[in-house]
Amino acid sequence: MTSPLAVVTGAGSGIGAATARALAADGFHVICAGRRADRIEAVADEIGGTAVRCDVTSAADVARLADVVGPQLAVLVNNAGGALGLDPVVDGDPDQWRAMYDVNVVGTMQVTKALAPALIASGAGTIVNIGSTAGRTTYEGGGGYTAAKHALAAVTETLRLELNGQPVRVTEIAPGMVKTEEFSLVRLGDPAKADAVYAGVEPLVAEDIAEAVRWVVARPPHVDIDLMVIKPLAQAAAHKVSRRPSNAPEEGHSSGR
Repeated sequence: MTSPLAVVTGAGSGIGAATARALAADGFHVICAGRRADRIEAVADEIGGTAVRCDVTSAADVARLADVVGPQLAVLVNNAGGALGLDPVVDGDPDQWRAMYDVNVVGTMQVTKALAPALIASGAGTIVNIGSTAGRTTYEGGGGYTAAKHALAAVTETLRLELNGQPVRVTEIAPGMVKTEEFSLVRLGDPAKADAVYAGVEPLVAEDIAEAVRWVVARPPHVDIDLMVIKPLAQAAAHKVSRRPSNAPEEGHSSGR
């Protein structure tokens, strides 16, 4: 019997890699898509999956991904995304804003558009978009990222309306503080500042979100989990985090993924 097929974008590290491992453990053949060939090949080799180099902002790369997927697809996890900078809106870098919107929103649209026929053809497809609590609220210094994640939430809700009547479920999983090896480092560009984001807090880890994806996918086909917001116990909101006083950060933020 052929294993059902799943695609995970941004599968080379963090939540994407953890999700690829979780789905593989549940019997899926996982196509690990990502920009860095060495990273996705390592994950694919580990889980017996397939690596496809794919920048979700590239139409040519996404078309090649669709060719590898073929006629049927059970699960699509749109995980590729990211944040850049913490500038106030009035000091915003237009290139950073465009880059965040391109990968978080346009990239998700391109991949979903390319793979929707295969998801429908499977007879029981599932789309999981990895959003953020930043798509549900705002905070100072997060204008570009929160705008992109709010847009992704709107895309997800619109997609559910437009696919109504088709055998495809649509879910958004919106994490709060998740400590991965790259997210805050890429955003802040400084290891000390990246570590300070999580100082005095036990944050979520990538495997926590991967378990949520696994649970959503494993529901019976008639059950659609519209939205799951997941935060660590210490985080009540983007701006309210309980920290152990001796480890309070000198600077940083408490936003979602």
